[in-house]
Amino acid sequence: MNFETAKWRRESLEGEVLDDLALERRRKRRLIIIAAIAAAAIAVAAFLIFGGGSEEKAAGAAAAKGAQQAPTVSVIVPGRQQVARTISATGTIAARRDMPVGIAGEGGMVARVLVEAGQWVGAGQTLAVIERSVQSQEAQQLAAAIDVARADARLAQQELERAQALVSRGFVSKADVERRVATRDAANARVRVAQAQLGASRARIGRLDVRAPAAGLILDRNVEAGQVVSAGSGALFRIAQGGQMELLARLPQTDLATLSVGVPVTVTPVGSQQSYQGSVWQISPIIDAQTRQGEARIAIPYNRELRPGGFASAEVRAGATTAPLLPESAVLTDDAGSYVLIVTANNTVQRRPVRVGTVTDRGVVVAEGLNGNERVVESAGAFLNPGEKVRPQRAASR
Repeated sequence: MNFETAKWRRESLEGEVLDDLALERRRKRRLIIIAAIAAAAIAVAAFLIFGGGSEEKAAGAAAAKGAQQAPTVSVIVPGRQQVARTISATGTIAARRDMPVGIAGEGGMVARVLVEAGQWVGAGQTLAVIERSVQSQEAQQLAAAIDVARADARLAQQELERAQALVSRGFVSKADVERRVATRDAANARVRVAQAQLGASRARIGRLDVRAPAAGLILDRNVEAGQVVSAGSGALFRIAQGGQMELLARLPQTDLATLSVGVPVTVTPVGSQQSYQGSVWQISPIIDAQTRQGEARIAIPYNRELRPGGFASAEVRAGATTAPLLPESAVLTDDAGSYVLIVTANNTVQRRPVRVGTVTDRGVVVAEGLNGNERVVESAGAFLNPGEKVRPQRAASR
């Protein structure tokens, strides 16, 4: 009885001992778990505190490095300047008044040519002489006919005077006197007809001389001695009246609209270093429907270097305009047209289309697209892309 009781108690004691060990292990596991969680929390906090700041610093450093790596570009602020408006044009030199001279009469064989191309002649000066032997004989015949008519007129007058003396005596009737008066008048009329015929013949002879209609410079000679000419032979000579020259300049419709008579022009013949001063004296009232161009006629004083038919360029000073002025390196061109690159407030590149006006020695006038306050990339714009970050540097004033 006692043995069994003791055995039961020992087994009960051993069971209690086993339960305390299990509890101890559980407590240790909980402590380990709590310690691990706390360590993890501390690690996360430390990472957030120290690691996050490092990332921000790294990001800031990267941004600074990127800013340092952005290309440096020179920019200019052009403002607005008053620029002389100059229009460039090309054209052909010609005589301002090109006068063709031909045969005014019936013509004939040329006996003599008295002038050469390049000579100056006066108004009415004989340029060429047509052979006139036949016409001279006709004139002599008409002169003789005048003498015959005058003799008849004198005879008719004498007969009239005798008849008037006898009419009072009754030997001649009044009807006879009237017939003699008519005969006398007819004879006088024949004299005048003969004189007119002689005058006409002499005028035809005078027209056989080819004469200059006005003073000027002989530009061309198209006749030689021995040549048979007539009214249908065309111009035998060409004369520049007064030696005055002009440039027939072709201009676009927009430029032509800005011109006015009297505007000064500098004309430079092709291949010559010498320039000549002239002025616009006439503007074409029409525009060519095909080319949309018109003609401005520029008067030029005579100079032996200005030869009609030659090619020349002209610089027309058509007033002044106020606009931004850029160096040629700042203006770029592609298939879409002319443009410039500007740097915005946040230092990024932006494309700006423009319309180019006059190109001068000082630079390019921008007619449209800029107000003058923009920061424009001065050069190397072809290596930049719109939206690209740059470091702008103000260019030195020119």
